[in-house]
Amino acid sequence: MDYNKLADLLFPNIDKTPEDYEALYPAREEGKIITRLGPSPTGFIHLGNLYGAFVDERLAHQGAKSGQPGTFYLRIEDTDDKRFVEGAVETVINSLKFFDINFDEGATLPSPGEAYGSAESGAYGPYFQSKRGSIYQAFAKKLVLEGKAYPCFLTEEELSDIRAQQEANKETTGIYGKYAEKNRNLSYEEVEANIKAGKSYVIRMKSDGDTSYFKVMDAIRGEVSMPGNDQDTIILKANGIPTYHFAHVVDDHLMRTTHVVRGEEWLMSLPIHVELFGKLGFEMPTYCHTAVLMKIDEETGNKRKLSKRKDPELSLDYYRNEGYHPQAVKEYLMTILNSNFEEWRAENPDADLDEFNFTTEKMSSAGALFDLNKLNDISKDVLLKIPAVELADFLIEWAREFKPNILPLLEDKEYLVKILDLGRDEAKPRKDFICAKQMWDFISYFYDDYFVIEDRIPEQVSDEDAKEILRRYLETYDHSDDQSAWFEKIRTITDELGYAVKPKDYKKHPEEYKGSVAHVSTVVRIAVMGRSQSPDVWSIQQILGEDKVRARIAELIG
Repeated sequence: MDYNKLADLLFPNIDKTPEDYEALYPAREEGKIITRLGPSPTGFIHLGNLYGAFVDERLAHQGAKSGQPGTFYLRIEDTDDKRFVEGAVETVINSLKFFDINFDEGATLPSPGEAYGSAESGAYGPYFQSKRGSIYQAFAKKLVLEGKAYPCFLTEEELSDIRAQQEANKETTGIYGKYAEKNRNLSYEEVEANIKAGKSYVIRMKSDGDTSYFKVMDAIRGEVSMPGNDQDTIILKANGIPTYHFAHVVDDHLMRTTHVVRGEEWLMSLPIHVELFGKLGFEMPTYCHTAVLMKIDEETGNKRKLSKRKDPELSLDYYRNEGYHPQAVKEYLMTILNSNFEEWRAENPDADLDEFNFTTEKMSSAGALFDLNKLNDISKDVLLKIPAVELADFLIEWAREFKPNILPLLEDKEYLVKILDLGRDEAKPRKDFICAKQMWDFISYFYDDYFVIEDRIPEQVSDEDAKEILRRYLETYDHSDDQSAWFEKIRTITDELGYAVKPKDYKKHPEEYKGSVAHVSTVVRIAVMGRSQSPDVWSIQQILGEDKVRARIAELIG
């Protein structure tokens, strides 16, 4: 076979060589880590994307502390037209930006009217795989020239027959060995005749068929050993578009990627990728195969993979809609990513997250367990450390996008800050807030438009007593009372109406009292807040103001 003639026949319009592209995309500065995120533009970005992007970002950027900042870039893997969703690139960039995951180069947000695939920044583009067709074909041509790839004219019917035969013989399915010989051994004249006859074909890598075990060092899993590849894998489809296997090998080499972070489901493809890197003469990047995100199934109590269909928390939209603070989500993800993070955080409670020394060696190779309840607990701790004025800004921005009808109420920022700061400077500060949606639900009673009586008065208090408690409370209420004077009046009303001033007295001798001071104060709490549980009543009244307090109590008395 004259491989030069075959290569020219298959790629008549490809005049650039791999050497040309090597010169166009020179090696980056030695010693710096280069990572990438390579999503498909499907319109759905999930927690796994953020999980991997966080690893990419940390690997590339934490080197800045030692004067060795790396590069984290965004490559859009859009070779499958059937999966393309309009606006998906913007969704990826904006979703990750919300979580403070930013790219140094790659695909960027397009300007109005800008053509798809033209919005990018960096010297190693195009960063859209759909724009890199001639590059892939140049490297496929190289493999054909070297006798390492060939055109395959197997039809769908023939492929189906081969598969059926293999399954009947209980053999591995695919095109390899004797099943590949027919097309591997075609003469130049046969290939030319097939092409002239209009027969469709793909380009396959000619595998060495060496299935002996090889070893690769994975940055997370350590030494990985598995059998080599014997499949004649497709590298270019019939339409000239590359498969993922081929495209990512070429792109990671030319973009000079040093670390490839991807899910463990790609481990099965590693033998193909190892062989492709070898045949192309490329140095392999360091692979980091992350663990699958798991959760405890509420029905079975067993671990299972997070599901797009079953688990809304898999989608990043869930965290934006609920209003989780990006700092809280990142803090939680780090507890999953590095086993020593929680110990470090306990020793460094006020340190910036970026000060933590993230390492792939501390990542788990087993299923990473995602726990929404633990995220909520961590979120409480994180939000407590954020100044109330910043929380107010965060809530306002969330409302602007997800609950615009409350924006007019939040215009009085001074009032909002007082509300959000309630109980946060005590010896044992309150940890009331989890996310913006829950924050609004928690504080909504401060606004008359959203004030409702949600809870019933305690069963120890009759309806008649409840009205009498409120009537006497209103008669004695003085907004200028300090907390001690205010509570003393509550105690007086309690005693006068036959309730125990000390809760422990009621607990010891319930037959002697109607209830306790706790039940009396709860009646006041419900009248003012509409809820039986809330922060300190006196402090809340100071924020609400005297007029609002009196109006709410009077309304309930009737």
